Amino acid sequence: MSLWTQFKKASRMQVIPIMLIPVALGAIGAYVWTGEFHPWLFILTLIGAGAAHLFSNMVNDLWDYKNGTDDEAKNNVDAISTNSGFLTQEKWSIRKFETVTWLLFTIATLCGVVLSLFSGWWAFIFGALGGLIAYFYVAPPIRFGYRGKGYSEVAILLSFGILPVMGAYYVQTSHMDVRALMLSLPIGLLTTLILFNHHFLHWQADRLAGKKTLVVVWGEKRALRFSRVLLLLACLSLIACVAAGALPPYALLAVITVIPLYMVYGRLQDSNRSEAYLPLMKASTKTTLRCGGVLIISLIVQGLI
Repeated sequence: MSLWTQFKKASRMQVIPIMLIPVALGAIGAYVWTGEFHPWLFILTLIGAGAAHLFSNMVNDLWDYKNGTDDEAKNNVDAISTNSGFLTQEKWSIRKFETVTWLLFTIATLCGVVLSLFSGWWAFIFGALGGLIAYFYVAPPIRFGYRGKGYSEVAILLSFGILPVMGAYYVQTSHMDVRALMLSLPIGLLTTLILFNHHFLHWQADRLAGKKTLVVVWGEKRALRFSRVLLLLACLSLIACVAAGALPPYALLAVITVIPLYMVYGRLQDSNRSEAYLPLMKASTKTTLRCGGVLIISLIVQGLI
């Protein structure tokens, strides 16, 4: 493989739209609500947020590897490993993996500094909070992704919903708006749902490694109920956005995108093998991308008319 191909696989670049969609929503929302849009600031925000997301992917792989979680997933017969495999399969040395990880962090930090010089220091604060959450999700001494109690779910809602949407809005306008906060909730909750459903793939290995996700703490039956609740909350928050004027009425078409995911739940039992959750993960990701796409198009149409 070429170095670029290796980097894409090591950083799991294929999931980067999960971060770029909230950034686009915040920036387009700024244009629709205030008429302000600065293309080069938008591009720099996309680069910084993208680098931060890839850093998050890699630093999670790095600490899961060091903490033994990835080895448990690799050796557990009923667990599906979701890391890049570049450490567990020794494709890259730890030193090389760490170098690339912190290079991405440096790029994200530089983007945050430049954006803060033009838009205000809140731009840097939004990015710094996201970086701290990404690092301490699995890194000691906090490791709140291992503690259960919903800490990791709140962290994902912040990192992939509230912070990127409000941060992108702030970069364009240099002020806050409650509509940006509301707009962050549907996409943030759907992204939280992706990460929550992700835990079903290897929750047995997480339990053995001492990683207390809510799936480990609650068990499959209760966790599946909560997964459905997250989906419902995402739909309700979308309706609330329309009711409050943060989105146009035709944005409600995005609700249609949740139907395939809802149908997957009907094929699951209270207890399932790990492979049974692959369709749930796939449907969760597709729903988030499609819903985000519909919301972006809705805002663009609103801005044009």
